[in-house]
Amino acid sequence: MARPERGMGRGLAALLPSAARSLESLRDLPLESIRPNPRQPRREFDGQALLALSESIRARGILQPVVVRPLGEEQYELVAGERRLRAARIAELTTVPAIVRETEDSARLELALMENMAREDLNPVDEARACATLVEDLGLTKEELGRRVSRSRVAVSNLIRLLDLPDEALALIASGELSEGHGRALLARRDHADRRRLAQEAAAAGWSVRETERRARAAEEGAVAAPRETVVVHPDLVEAMAAAEDALTVALGSEVRVRRRGEDGCRVELDFASPREVIQLAERVLARRAA
Repeated sequence: MARPERGMGRGLAALLPSAARSLESLRDLPLESIRPNPRQPRREFDGQALLALSESIRARGILQPVVVRPLGEEQYELVAGERRLRAARIAELTTVPAIVRETEDSARLELALMENMAREDLNPVDEARACATLVEDLGLTKEELGRRVSRSRVAVSNLIRLLDLPDEALALIASGELSEGHGRALLARRDHADRRRLAQEAAAAGWSVRETERRARAAEEGAVAAPRETVVVHPDLVEAMAAAEDALTVALGSEVRVRRRGEDGCRVELDFASPREVIQLAERVLARRAA
């Protein structure tokens, strides 16, 4: 399955505050003096892309400096530029241009995360881990994070929910065999083992997101994963229900799904990433009633 072009942001310069972009000191540093960031959020690096970048570095050098922070005794820790540093090692460089910057741990982590999230080739799993770290470790709200990476609060919540999947499913998403949409569909199953099995079947059979969602919901409802006779619904009603989903999602700030139940009934489902979000929604609803 071809991986679509991605990219949560508008580039590193647009994401970081101007104070964090100020250059403090640019110098050539020995590669051996720079150690990796132990909290590097990115787990997957495309080997072929690194080789291509190393060839470019051999031909033209490193055009954009890496960012490091001093550790003392001419030792540094990488803040941003993991791909360039890895490619420089492949190209057998001995030094790299680097911006030396004093950064606090939180600012250092945010800089590394934002740099990664601005890249177009970042896979959904790494995006999800980066979002979760920004929310849980740095205390950003999903609304604030969404504004900084040009995504809605619901999209950020959905990304973080991917981390509820088993490692096997996350590996298939990270490799591009399954998409972010497949991952959301798998979350319809509550059982971890079932999620793992469905993920492997979806990748092996090349199921579409819609097919994966259908099978996941059918299994959760205790039905066989085969097409069932369904009640014919008028197209106008289908369109109206879809519009209702969109309107409720915007109004409530959480993903809303409207599902038919039997011939005449409907069920409204809301997704929350944490109990705190449920409380916040209740507070907003009560505030509107009191207004």
